[in-house]
Amino acid sequence: MGRGIAVVFAFAGHHVVVIDFKEREAAAFEALAAEARAEIRSTLEILSRIDLLPPELVSRIAERVTIMPRQEAAAALPRCDIIFEGMPEILELKRKALAEASRLTGERPIIASTTSTMLVDDLAGSIEHSGRFLNAHWLNPAYLVPLIELSPGRLTAPETTTRMKTLLEGIGKVPVVCAARPGFIVPRIQSLAMNEAARMVEEGVASAEDIDKAVIYGFGFRFAVLGLLEFIDWGGGDILYHASRYLADALGDNRYAAPPIIETNMREGRIGMKTGQGFMNYEGVDQAAYREQRLAAFASALRAMGLAREPVA
Repeated sequence: MGRGIAVVFAFAGHHVVVIDFKEREAAAFEALAAEARAEIRSTLEILSRIDLLPPELVSRIAERVTIMPRQEAAAALPRCDIIFEGMPEILELKRKALAEASRLTGERPIIASTTSTMLVDDLAGSIEHSGRFLNAHWLNPAYLVPLIELSPGRLTAPETTTRMKTLLEGIGKVPVVCAARPGFIVPRIQSLAMNEAARMVEEGVASAEDIDKAVIYGFGFRFAVLGLLEFIDWGGGDILYHASRYLADALGDNRYAAPPIIETNMREGRIGMKTGQGFMNYEGVDQAAYREQRLAAFASALRAMGLAREPVA
């Protein structure tokens, strides 16, 4: 993940320092550094081959990334504006590394963990000047996926979150802010979907190949354009409510039941587009134009997948 993040910032014109925070002999560090440099260059060459980067810029961008050993951290870290921690997902290991990094940096740089499992408040106690600390959860591959989930903690200063959002938006990323809760946003949703897909294979509902085809050409196709909550509003929360009741009863499993907020929204008239309010507010929205814009996005996706067909005259 650290190497992927380095590619993102170097691509955007920033000079990046990747610090190997593990104590190593000089020869072991040089081998690791050579491997990291080769991976970063290989990633940039792939971006070039898939038409996201002019070939002549590969070397220039790669040269913006410097690999340093732990011994040089004290000199390098205070010069950084933002520091991303990417240690293995071991709590005490992260706490120790974050404590040392925060001591070396002084109080100015923002420090962000990239943990995909731990809560920011479980790590913040290790940080000196903890108001500058938050979690920034990147999704692999970091150099392609736009989304970054920012999770400020109880001690995070509001200006820290604002600065981080501004920085990430400036390099073309799409940050969202979520509470310090297990699973953040995407992992929590995708774990349900992945487990359900595996369960359908187990139950013999369909083959693995057909389930994945259904996800790519149906589920994924729709939700690349519409958000999940936007889609509820599009069709109507009442549709979801009744469909959920049927599935919970037919499959004998309450995990399919709609949460109380769906019933509350129905009771209060927030069904979606047809009532002007749902999870989103559609008051004053030209709904015909809005629907056409979304349909145009579906058409673009269809063309990108090579599935748009010419009409039969």
